[in-house]
Amino acid sequence: MALPNQSSGSLPRGFIPVMLTPFLESGAIDSPGLAHLTDYYLASGAAGLFANCLSSEMYELTDSERLSITRQVVNRAGGRVPVVATGTFGGSIEQQADFVKRIYDTGVQAVIVITSQLASEDESDSVFLDRIHQLMALTEAIPLGLYECPVPYKRLINSDILAALLPTGRLVYHKDTCLDAGEVSRRLSVASGYNFALYDAYMVNAVSSLRAGAAGLCCIQGNIFPELITWLCTHVDDAARQDAVNQVQQFLTDCMDLVHTAYPVIAKYSLQKQGLPISLKTRRAVDPLTPALQNEMDNLLETVAQLRQVLKIETASSLLT
Repeated sequence: MALPNQSSGSLPRGFIPVMLTPFLESGAIDSPGLAHLTDYYLASGAAGLFANCLSSEMYELTDSERLSITRQVVNRAGGRVPVVATGTFGGSIEQQADFVKRIYDTGVQAVIVITSQLASEDESDSVFLDRIHQLMALTEAIPLGLYECPVPYKRLINSDILAALLPTGRLVYHKDTCLDAGEVSRRLSVASGYNFALYDAYMVNAVSSLRAGAAGLCCIQGNIFPELITWLCTHVDDAARQDAVNQVQQFLTDCMDLVHTAYPVIAKYSLQKQGLPISLKTRRAVDPLTPALQNEMDNLLETVAQLRQVLKIETASSLLT
């Protein structure tokens, strides 16, 4: 049964950030920081929130922490936007189904299935399909989503697999990481007519995916300059603003390598620079945030500020003050 802040309706069009988890220097979860961060995403125009994902350092969290941060995000959002969260972390299908139910009970609209947690890299698509059907049978009518997460390995869900699963009526969300504009179009084609929303994570193809019919974008760049991602989702088809759309797309392409370096620390650094009261602490072992990288990010944030000025975008942090 749906909880009061859950809905069986479609997920919204627009930007859905893959949320960070702020930590105290002790390594404990920074709950006030998470509240500030949730407010920041909402002020940036986020259409929904993806809690307990790879950017959240989900593999470095305990089950109780995964449930706790998801519940906090749901409560903080307060029904203003839907929340989705990951619910599969390995083990038997029965164990994964149990945690899907526990995550759903936090109030999320859909529980996200990590595609690489249902079958090993050397197992066939038929094995994957058999396992996800088992998972569906054990999780009643809970709405599910798919996430082609690169950890433990990236298992892509091609359009043929998607076409086999959509008739179940259980899939409502897909975080796409195939990096292939043609395949995105094929996936959207087989999904036509279903209550299903594809959100692209690959910002080199942001405009092409949105124009092909993607519901929105779900990307790490939204942890650095979320207002630009919201703006692009809103104005991609605005005939009067195509020069600006192309400018934003080129910017997203040009900064792709930088935003992935020392991530998620570099994202936390950028948010600090924009006034968010969070630390750089991470539980994940990542490349160091060197002075040279900080300088590159400082320069990038200056470019972002110039883009915001040209596009007349208010910063999310200013809307919170």
